[in-house]
Amino acid sequence: MTTMPPLTLYLAAPRGFCAGVDRAIRIVELAIERWGAPVYVRHEIVHNRFVVDDLRAKGAVFVDELDDCPDDRPVIFSAHGVPKSVPAAAAARNMIAVDATCPLVTKVHIEAARHHENGLQIVMIGHAGHPETVGTMGQLPPGEVLLVETEADVAALRVRHPARMAFITQTTLSVDDTAGIVAALRARFPAIAGPAREDICYATTNRQAAVKAVAGRIDALLVIGAPNSSNSLRLVEVGRTAGCPYAQLVQRAGDIDWRALAGIRSVGITAGASAPEVLVTEVIDAFRARFAVTVEMVETAQESVEFKVPRALREPA
Repeated sequence: MTTMPPLTLYLAAPRGFCAGVDRAIRIVELAIERWGAPVYVRHEIVHNRFVVDDLRAKGAVFVDELDDCPDDRPVIFSAHGVPKSVPAAAAARNMIAVDATCPLVTKVHIEAARHHENGLQIVMIGHAGHPETVGTMGQLPPGEVLLVETEADVAALRVRHPARMAFITQTTLSVDDTAGIVAALRARFPAIAGPAREDICYATTNRQAAVKAVAGRIDALLVIGAPNSSNSLRLVEVGRTAGCPYAQLVQRAGDIDWRALAGIRSVGITAGASAPEVLVTEVIDAFRARFAVTVEMVETAQESVEFKVPRALREPA
């Protein structure tokens, strides 16, 4: 009988689904219950293939644009938010539209609108092309929101009035990287207005803090999440920056590079905010098949946030 090598798995907590993701998934499920299948969803409701495939099996149809939806079926806007032009187009077609935008993203949209009403030009810290960035910048007319991704971008900004500026951020950024960009903005534009608290959401902040707490005691870190998930990619970066010698993003247990993990004694496991816990269990089971596993929980915060679904799905049909 072969003796399996010992391994300690450190499970970071919080990890996995946040309140905004949980709400968005429930919105799709409740919409299918209320109106029957198919229900159309513009873009992935959240960035996770397992979740999307599960909802597709229940009757959701995922499309790239509103033009791909028929007029007579409900359409749901993803948790990342959409430009103002999208719900306006749906209204013009008399479509049933349900907005699954995370309330914390909506908060950033409201901030941007308030700054614009006050005559300020806005700088958004975010990733170009990410659906959340596209949706947030699309709340205002072209040119009113300038995008920066790095401190170097701040130096290159061309603005109308340096004393009439405000900044907002994507909710899923690296806390540490964003702090550096904010400092660069404040150094160049001392009068720049910002949020009372950073726009990076509680779930992103908590998951990054948990990774920092385990990074110093592990040989490797596995982040369960999708390659197009901003918050998952940031967890990989945070792990590396915090001193973990090897950090890998995996969508499923089948993606684990076992050769890279040869000879390890300790592994940290976390999951991005759109990754379900069933995938964490799948990864743990894969380790149990190869190692004599001891599991330790490393919890840095407890989360009790819950967001209500839109009124249209709470009222009787």
